[in-house]
Amino acid sequence: MLGKQGAGKGTQCVRLSHHYVIPHISTGDMLRAALKAGRSLGNKVGDAIASGELLADELVVSMVAERLEQDDTRRRGFVLDGFPRTIEQAKALRSLLAPADVDMAVNLTIPTAQVLKRLAGRRVCADCGANYHVTALPKVDWTCDVCGGEVVQREDDTEDAIRRRLGLYERETAPLIAWYEEHSRVMSISGVGSQDTVGARVIRAVDSYLRRRDRSVRK
Repeated sequence: MLGKQGAGKGTQCVRLSHHYVIPHISTGDMLRAALKAGRSLGNKVGDAIASGELLADELVVSMVAERLEQDDTRRRGFVLDGFPRTIEQAKALRSLLAPADVDMAVNLTIPTAQVLKRLAGRRVCADCGANYHVTALPKVDWTCDVCGGEVVQREDDTEDAIRRRLGLYERETAPLIAWYEEHSRVMSISGVGSQDTVGARVIRAVDSYLRRRDRSVRK
C-alpha cells in the first residue's frame, strides 16, 4: 500500500487483511513494539521517528525479512503497510520474495492540504496503534476503545514533522510509484472520502486484479 502519510494506508490495510484473511504486516507497528520493549532497534529509530525522518533501508529490510520468515505469510499472501518506501527497499523485497514478487501496489492519492488536516488532528493508541481523530475521539476520555491503552498525539504528527515527512515522500517514495508503474504493478485509487467508500474502491481494484490474474493463469 503506497501513498502520502495521512492517506489512510494503515486503515485500508487492516480492512484488506480482514477481508481477504491475510496478515497485515506494518513496519510502523513493528517499530512501535520495538520502542515500547526498549530493544536496541528502538533506540536507533526513536530520534528518526520524532523528527519525521525516514529510517535507513538496511534496518527496515532486515525487520521485514524476519517477519516474512513466519509461516502465516506463506499461505494466502499478505498486505504490506509502510514498506517498501524507496526503490532500494522495493528491490530488496523482490530479492526476498524471489522467484515470486508482489502482485500489485495500491497507491492511495490525496491532496496535501487534506493530509495536513488529517495528521494534525490524528491521535493514536500508544499500545496497539489504533487511529483516532480530534473529531472522532475514543468513547471514554483518552482510553483506546480497542485495548484500553492511552490515546496520544504521535511525536511525528506536529506540523513541522509532517511537512518534513511530506518532503521526504516526494524525494524518496514518489519515485517508487514510477518504478512500480514501469513494471505494470500500480493501481492508483483516490483516498478522499469515508473509510467505507475508500475501502470499497480498494477491494474492487484488488478483486479486478485477481480476476485478471486467474484468467491469465488458466490460459
